[in-house]
Amino acid sequence: MESNEIIKINTIEEYTELFGCPATNHPLISINHLTDVKEFIPIGNPVQLNLYTITIKDGSTCNAKYGWRDYDFKKGAISFFAPGQIHSWNEKTENSGRWGWLLTFHPDFVRKYPLGMKIGKLKFFSYETNEALHMSEAERLIIEGVMENMENEYQRNIDEHTQDIIVSQLDVLLNYSERFYTRQFRTRNSVESDVLTRFQSVLHNHFEKDKDKLITAADIASELSMSTHYLSDMLRSLTGLNTQQHIHIYLIERAKNLLLSTNLSVNEIAFSLGFEYPQYFSRLFKSKTGQTPVEFRNMN
Repeated sequence: MESNEIIKINTIEEYTELFGCPATNHPLISINHLTDVKEFIPIGNPVQLNLYTITIKDGSTCNAKYGWRDYDFKKGAISFFAPGQIHSWNEKTENSGRWGWLLTFHPDFVRKYPLGMKIGKLKFFSYETNEALHMSEAERLIIEGVMENMENEYQRNIDEHTQDIIVSQLDVLLNYSERFYTRQFRTRNSVESDVLTRFQSVLHNHFEKDKDKLITAADIASELSMSTHYLSDMLRSLTGLNTQQHIHIYLIERAKNLLLSTNLSVNEIAFSLGFEYPQYFSRLFKSKTGQTPVEFRNMN
């Protein structure tokens, strides 16, 4: 097998075999204590999991970071992965005696339920792995209780109620996760407030170096070593505005300065800001100010 060959996992059975999990009790879902999972393999080969995966583990053994900073909670961490994402490991993970769960389920397991529509809108499934949800002691106890309920049902003999009950518990788990993510952003406001300064710096540097390209939220997130969704959530928690809204505000303020301090035409200003089509710039300007660029210049 080539070291760069992608291993594709499409079923729960394939997943349990590859990752050393106990035999599954249900064809569409696997719930295991980490201590029962032998190891993460294979080393060096990328793995595409076409399954939903949630890992819940002891934060004290987690070497990940929150955004670009170390975690400040050490009680537990949850990571969420959506189908199709690529995973890789450089070394084996020792799970013996480790607190936590490994929860994996096929999209078909929730497809017929309201959760099947909801889960695709949960942004933390698209976060990067270093942007895990980190739990306090109280939050960890809540998650532990939900997982125990889910595990108890999973260990029973399958009947016509099994899937309904597990899906309902999974929904509870994700609802709590949304709540804890909101808390996580709020409690880090004082620590992460410099993101606004860094954000503005990236915008400024972009226009100093690359004026012929319209900057995007993905550009800024990449520059800050964060995922697009994560950056947007952080900015919204701090300011009430997402990344794209901040970009628009910056563009409009820069355009106003150019309209009033230079003789550049509207088209020239649009191109200098990175707009490929000046009419798009004019529409954006009017939507944000109530005036066209020409009307703004004439009135001021």
